[in-house]
Amino acid sequence: MRRRHFLACSAAAFTAPTFLSAAEGETFEVTHSPEEWRRMLGDAAYDVMREEGTERPNSSPLNAVKADGTFHCKGCDQALYPSKTKFESGTGWPSFYAPVEDAVATKPDPGWFGMRTEVHCDRCGSHMGHVFDDGPEPTGKRHCINGIAMVFRPAGSGEPVIG
Repeated sequence: MRRRHFLACSAAAFTAPTFLSAAEGETFEVTHSPEEWRRMLGDAAYDVMREEGTERPNSSPLNAVKADGTFHCKGCDQALYPSKTKFESGTGWPSFYAPVEDAVATKPDPGWFGMRTEVHCDRCGSHMGHVFDDGPEPTGKRHCINGIAMVFRPAGSGEPVIG
């Protein structure tokens, strides 16, 4: 019995990355080859955005941003989260209770600790983070987003200040 359990778990571990790809089965307005994405984003952002990695908690300068503006996708510059929906979650990642309308999409994300809901940019398919049901009103949602996947653009300015 132990051998069967080990083999089943091993098989699941080796097949997990194949069904976790953000772009699998979906088409997006902005597309690039893996080499182009890596060149555009750099290794760390590529790992998060294209391979569904996670940055270390408390590592993003976007955690400290409190200015009025909008957080954009680093991959395609689509506006994703207005600063007015950002809140301090205590998790170590930038957190928002709501995205810009029609800016993100979600999908089930099975993992070692159960099912989560993955969030990705609906324009380029880049992995942003996960959404949970423990956020503040008015939505009750917490979009826990990797800061390395975004840039912040202050209101009234086209230039990103952080990201």
